[in-house]
Amino acid sequence: MSSSDEVAADRQAFLEAMDGVDKLADRVRDPEVAKGSKKEPTEGQLRRRARAVQEETQDPNYLTLGEVKALEPYQVVEWKKDGVQPEVFKRLGTGKYTVSHQLDLHRKTVAEARTAVYAFLKSSQENGARAISIAHGRGEKSRTPARIKSYVVHWLEQTPEVIAFKSAPRELGGTGATLVLLRKSDASREQNREIHGLKSAEPPLG
Repeated sequence: MSSSDEVAADRQAFLEAMDGVDKLADRVRDPEVAKGSKKEPTEGQLRRRARAVQEETQDPNYLTLGEVKALEPYQVVEWKKDGVQPEVFKRLGTGKYTVSHQLDLHRKTVAEARTAVYAFLKSSQENGARAISIAHGRGEKSRTPARIKSYVVHWLEQTPEVIAFKSAPRELGGTGATLVLLRKSDASREQNREIHGLKSAEPPLG
């Protein structure tokens, strides 16, 4: 048998051995094969995936970056929710409560301050803080006076955990800082009930 005949015979034997075998690339490109090899996701799975993507891309920081009411550099600010006792509110403004956490916003942009305030309020409440201080400055020499101060006041009113705030007394920063009273965390309220048997959700500070 000549060499060409041997090559032809080998090729024929190879083709017979490979009969019925599909190319891998052909199977990958075939949508029917791909569809049959994997189950389609259910509607519930699709909803859960969409919700997970939304949570990953959604900014949890709800504090606004839009325009807010402009305040004056030396303007005294104060605000409280219904139910906060007048004596508690008065003591907050005179600095009678010990400030356990402080935040300094000097030289920060509005966007930077927004991020810092959100994290500060969240961590302060989680750590059981009640009276805290935010030093925002007066911004009297800024192109837009009291800009950070104006945003801080607006953000505090937006925050559910804040129940009252007042401009600090002079020795604690005056109108360049704001003292903030936070709602007790769920863990702190439960612990307080267990220790003292109190039923009030917001017992007075003391």
